[in-house]
Amino acid sequence: MNDLTTPLQTFRFPVDSCIAQAAPAPASVVTLASPALAVMTDLTRVKAAVIAPTLSLAEARQTMMQQGVRLLFVVEHMPCILGLITSTDLDGDRPLQQIARRGVVFAELTVQDVMTGLPDLDVIDLVELTRASVGRVVATLQQVGRRHLLVLQAASQDGPAVVRGVVSQTQIERQLGRSIGAGVRASTFAELQQALCA
Repeated sequence: MNDLTTPLQTFRFPVDSCIAQAAPAPASVVTLASPALAVMTDLTRVKAAVIAPTLSLAEARQTMMQQGVRLLFVVEHMPCILGLITSTDLDGDRPLQQIARRGVVFAELTVQDVMTGLPDLDVIDLVELTRASVGRVVATLQQVGRRHLLVLQAASQDGPAVVRGVVSQTQIERQLGRSIGAGVRASTFAELQQALCA
């Protein structure tokens, strides 16, 4: 009899049983002509890594290492974000500038001291991204001189504007199978392709 209350059949473990090992799906190989959505981390499918603005830089670094990311959304009250902190922020000049300006030690610095606030972030529109190629995303990263871009889904009758995704230079490089180094400057898709294939 098979109904909603019939127990499932159980059995004892076989000898030498093992735990299944997680095998993340490899990132798909893309080209500069591939759809841009192929390189976007969709935050409706992948949980955003977040940190509070009052936590220390050491805690930010630890959170990045634990979650295997280089970018954290700075959040005081979910789901609204104040900005971003990246591994570049932690390793760059910002901490040193704050130490010199305020006369504090590194251990006293918090995420809010070195993060990039929302008004200073470059954003691309989700609708525009759905019509773009990976090459155009690379050109945009090159133009703005950043390693990450946020993707914004515009406000609608269903709700306010939301950060729908993130585009990362590291992910694009992984999927392209080559560097898109910051030194590459191109004004056209053809120049970009030539520079990357050189």
